[in-house]
Amino acid sequence: MLTQTTTRVLGPGDLDATLAVLDRDPVTNAFVAARVQAAGLDPWRLGGEMWGWYADGRLESLAYAGANLVPVEAGPEAVRAFAERARRAGRRCSSIVGPAESTALLWSLLEPSWGPAREVRPRQPLMVASAVPPDVAPDPYVRRVRKDEMDIVMPACVAMFTEEVGVSPLAGDGGLLYQARVAELVSAGRSFARIEDGRVVFKAEIGAATDRACQIQGVWVAPEFRGRRLSETGMAAVLRYALADVAPLASLYVNDFNTPARAAYRRVGFRETGAFMSVLF
Repeated sequence: MLTQTTTRVLGPGDLDATLAVLDRDPVTNAFVAARVQAAGLDPWRLGGEMWGWYADGRLESLAYAGANLVPVEAGPEAVRAFAERARRAGRRCSSIVGPAESTALLWSLLEPSWGPAREVRPRQPLMVASAVPPDVAPDPYVRRVRKDEMDIVMPACVAMFTEEVGVSPLAGDGGLLYQARVAELVSAGRSFARIEDGRVVFKAEIGAATDRACQIQGVWVAPEFRGRRLSETGMAAVLRYALADVAPLASLYVNDFNTPARAAYRRVGFRETGAFMSVLF
């Protein structure tokens, strides 16, 4: 008997079924789950559409189509359906990011019409931690960034983004959207830094967050302070805050070629559990 499949844009009435799919893997799906929990499935509030793939009337897979295109719990058949919808709609996102296997298939199907990409990062290990090792001392000078310190932290955020992504977040709209996101994290108490003499030495943020898992992002050490293990002690401090105040599991993903960072994160208690892939436009 053939399986009947269909794909459609999800709406508010599909929220419970959507959350059930996201809950299958709270760590991997943290980014999309956090957006859905905060905004629901109304496209205007969500900042994009949520596509659903059904098999025999049951919602099995998702794809978030906003500033990023993100496949969620998507096997090959679902990925092909999402790719066809994305191809017909045309590229509106600045990146495709998600679990490496499904993202690789999605990109292979979209590249003929969406390519070339500015950069493809085929394997970015996903790392997860549930505790800070007892032999790692968190940096006591890493703390939450205050709202009145936006002018201090913004240059470090811009430097990190430019170094990591390869383009400045100030391009296009002059950085208004990026500044608003940084301000949102600062206001929520999820931006952390070590600040000395009015400048950032180390920083990181807790980005996506649910009650099951959160994602640490934007890890950066000022160039003149690198090589002093500040990323380890700083990350230990941020991880301690994350596990105590946000969720029982913290994750991050890192470029596979960044061997020093991967080693530092392992020493702080992170272990590799999977891999993401990013396609940047």
